[in-house]
Formats: sequence, structure tokens, C-alpha cells
Amino acid sequence: MTYTELALTALGVAVLLDLAVFRVRLLRRGAFWTAYGIVFFFQLVTNGWLTGREVVTYDPAAILGTGSIPFVGDGRLAFAPVEDLAFGFAMILLTLDLWVWWGRRGVQREPVADGPWSRRYRPELDASRAGRERPRRAASARR
Repeated sequence: MTYTELALTALGVAVLLDLAVFRVRLLRRGAFWTAYGIVFFFQLVTNGWLTGREVVTYDPAAILGTGSIPFVGDGRLAFAPVEDLAFGFAMILLTLDLWVWWGRRGVQREPVADGPWSRRYRPELDASRAGRERPRRAASARR
């Protein structure tokens, strides 16, 4: 299976899961497209830099195009193969779908960690502070 076929399969599966299986329907939300636009920009910068400098190379038989590395054209956008962009879209969509889907089902609504971070922001989780109020600052210190 070529990279093109894998990317198109991943894209189709992610869209199907979003619209029909999880029924999250992120593809119909403007907030998703705004967030994806931000991610897409940085994906182009990173992927374009890596492929444009030939840090990452692709077998021309596995992707669209002839194997040349133009900025735009020949199956590439900002040096990045369109397969990378499709696969990246599928990964982002599926990750956010699972996040929303699990969130709607109440998976870990409250943090369960009891480390320094949780004590700093959630003092009620720290047993040593249980039952005590936080000290108030003097009126002169509030200014």
C-alpha cells in the first residue's frame, strides 16, 4: 500500500468516525476549522522545512508527483507532500474527536493526580491543608 493510499484511508476513516460513529461532527464547527488553520500553518512550516531541506525524503513511487521537490506543485504544498497534510488532518481530527467524545461520557472529569502541580492549583487535594483557610494578605499588601 502506498503512502497516498494510507493517507486517503486515514482521512476517510477519520471523517467517517467524526460524522457517523462518534457523532461529534467537528467538521461542521467553525471553531474546529479555526483551530485546524492554526495547526495547518505550523504543519506547513515544519513539514516544509524538513522536506525542503531534504532532512526527510520520500520514495517517489509511494507519493504523488515525480519526486522533484518544488515549493508548490507536483503533489506538494510548501515542499510537503499532500499525503502528509492529509494524514496530519486525519490525526488531528481523530484526536479531537476522541477528546470530545470521551469528555461527553465523563471520562476523568476531575484530575486524579496528587503531585505538586495539583496541590498548587487544587489545595483541597492536599491533606496537609484540609480544613484550613488560606491566609489573607493585609490590606496594605493588596495595593
